[in-house]
Amino acid sequence: MSAKEKLPPFTAPASTAQTQMAREAWRIFGIMSEFVEATERLQAIRPAVSIFGSARTPVDHPYYALTERIARLLSDSGFSVISGGGPGIMEAANKGAFFGKSPSVGLNIQLPMEQTGNPYQDVSQTFQHFFARKVMFVKFAMAYVVMPGGFGTLDELSEALTLIQTGKSRRIPVILVGKDFWGGLIDWFKTTLVDEKMIAPKDVDLIQLIDDPETIVEAIFDHYEQRGFAPLPEEHELMLNL
Repeated sequence: MSAKEKLPPFTAPASTAQTQMAREAWRIFGIMSEFVEATERLQAIRPAVSIFGSARTPVDHPYYALTERIARLLSDSGFSVISGGGPGIMEAANKGAFFGKSPSVGLNIQLPMEQTGNPYQDVSQTFQHFFARKVMFVKFAMAYVVMPGGFGTLDELSEALTLIQTGKSRRIPVILVGKDFWGGLIDWFKTTLVDEKMIAPKDVDLIQLIDDPETIVEAIFDHYEQRGFAPLPEEHELMLNL
């Protein structure tokens, strides 16, 4: 018999177990409060467009200028712009909207290495949990504009596509900006994912690849031209169960 097998099973002291259970219970209340506070705070920003992208993009990068231009056009067209509230592409999105006609919204996240909020936010909401923050990106957006980015951007893109694909969220425009950046991924979707039957061929149509800022705004308006921006009754039910 090994030394490991001779050891008695570990049992946490009753007081420790009770403390852990109490902390877990209070954590649930904290999550609930994030959802309630953010929902109440963001109700008035519709219609809105969520813009995703890298926090690492420097101010002098072409992606930054392009994002700022897109956000300004959206803001002047009547859309609030929702971004992550941090640096890089998030700052560019907030900045473009901040100097436009509609609100600039920053959904900030608390990180171990603290993310510094950018100064271009008319409405700022801070989250401790990524999943609560992602729900707000989805819940209040009439469209997604996805700029070049890393793991976080891919996570947000995948979440949006999965919710739309599975019918858990309403169909809205998902626009990728940067044909050179995203082109290889889209080709992989069309070949490997479709060929291996991991997705249906029609799922690729959930994505638009557009680089021109004016065309991006037109594509969003085209999507809603026949139906208006207000959620349809069945879409409202979907969002309640998101």
